[in-house]
Amino acid sequence: VSHMGFVLLGVAAVNDLGLSGAMLQMISHGLIAAGLFFVTGVFYERTKTLSIPNMGGLAKVLPITFALFVITCLASLALPGMSGFVSEITVFLGITSNDAFTTGFRVITIVLAAIGLVLTPMYLLSMCRRVFFGPRIPALAKLGDMSPRELTIALVLVVPTLMIGFWPQLATGLYDATTDSIAAQLHNTVQTALELPSVFG
Repeated sequence: VSHMGFVLLGVAAVNDLGLSGAMLQMISHGLIAAGLFFVTGVFYERTKTLSIPNMGGLAKVLPITFALFVITCLASLALPGMSGFVSEITVFLGITSNDAFTTGFRVITIVLAAIGLVLTPMYLLSMCRRVFFGPRIPALAKLGDMSPRELTIALVLVVPTLMIGFWPQLATGLYDATTDSIAAQLHNTVQTALELPSVFG
């Protein structure tokens, strides 16, 4: 949910950077969320439970699944080198570069957004610690890791997340001309609205 807040924040920036960041955030979130849900589904398929207390020590039992889940978690945390980092930093730049906002408003907005960035690692990393590094559950000691088909599906989601993190132009090049045009139209509309006489005098 906090990731979608960055989309709204980017649109509210009403400039090319903000809109580009919002678009990239939607693409990034789609890949990351799908990856997290898929790998969680792999866990459920094997453990038959989604209860964290009933899991533990799975890093050694399911090493490939563990690695892919950690990568998607780090992408969700907007770690540099991941698509989430590029999209969120672009949104931040869009907000800070809009002179229509007062300095105080920009500071408050960035601080509130940063709080979300701090809270996300708290619950994701805590979950990873308990599921993968907690006490090993004897009943889960002989689970099979990802099948080749499952690994292929997971990589289809994880690889683009990494590629966009290092080469964001792979995604932004598809829509930058459109977002630039929309940003210009929005900017003109906002400027026109600001110049209209107020009904309150």
